[in-house]
Amino acid sequence: MAWLQQPLLREYDKGEKKMGTVNLTIQERTARLELNRPEVLNAMDENMLRELKKALDEINGSSAEVVIISGSGRGFSAGGDIKTMLSSADEGAFFEIMDVISDIILTLYTMPKLVISAIHGPAAGLGLSFALAADYIAAHEQSVLAMNFIGIGLIPDGGGHYFLEKRAGEARAKQLIWSGEKLDAAGAKHAGLIDEIVQGDMVSAIEDLAGSWLKKPVKAMIETKSIYTAANKERLLDMLAREKEGQYKMRQTLDHQEGISSFIEKRQPVFTGK
Repeated sequence: MAWLQQPLLREYDKGEKKMGTVNLTIQERTARLELNRPEVLNAMDENMLRELKKALDEINGSSAEVVIISGSGRGFSAGGDIKTMLSSADEGAFFEIMDVISDIILTLYTMPKLVISAIHGPAAGLGLSFALAADYIAAHEQSVLAMNFIGIGLIPDGGGHYFLEKRAGEARAKQLIWSGEKLDAAGAKHAGLIDEIVQGDMVSAIEDLAGSWLKKPVKAMIETKSIYTAANKERLLDMLAREKEGQYKMRQTLDHQEGISSFIEKRQPVFTGK
């Protein structure tokens, strides 16, 4: 379908910044943030994560009230860039980038803005955690969502545990994490991971949603969000810290090494539980 070959959001001449792996447009009361590594399904490498942090900090300090997050090309995000991030033996770099991820998620979750994740195509792993940090999640009918860290012997990060539990409940969250199950849009809606399935023109649907919110008492909506985030912030911080510690431990396992090797070699992994 043609929509899969195009960036989700239209081009805007005013207020647009191209940061390389991230496109940011702030126009009047709306900010539009687009992940921009379409050649690798917007997989998140260190450079993209650092640019995301800068972009979110800029949005947070702006007058925008509604934020739309999307991905360019054929999907939202395939997750962390395994080849450049997870195969690194530099543990110092690992802890630093995990802190960047935590900053991104905390900023996204707590910013006094109304945040919409607009998912098309794949949203997996860290990409899904990032999408779930939004206030409202819309997914095109042909989207595929998966918390697929298990395939390389890792656990979710980016607050994945926290957001899955909040939306699906602990029991279903564990099932999704342990299985790495791929959910189509209908399955994701049934599980509570998304709020809306979009059929047809994704751009128009998201713009209409943002426009409808801007016609409401936005300050009251943001105040409600602030009450919830203030009450939940410490738990999210605790989850992020536990994910960093747990991810470090999993990186030392033979199963993780096998998961990375099998991914690079494009074969089925043989896990031993070690």
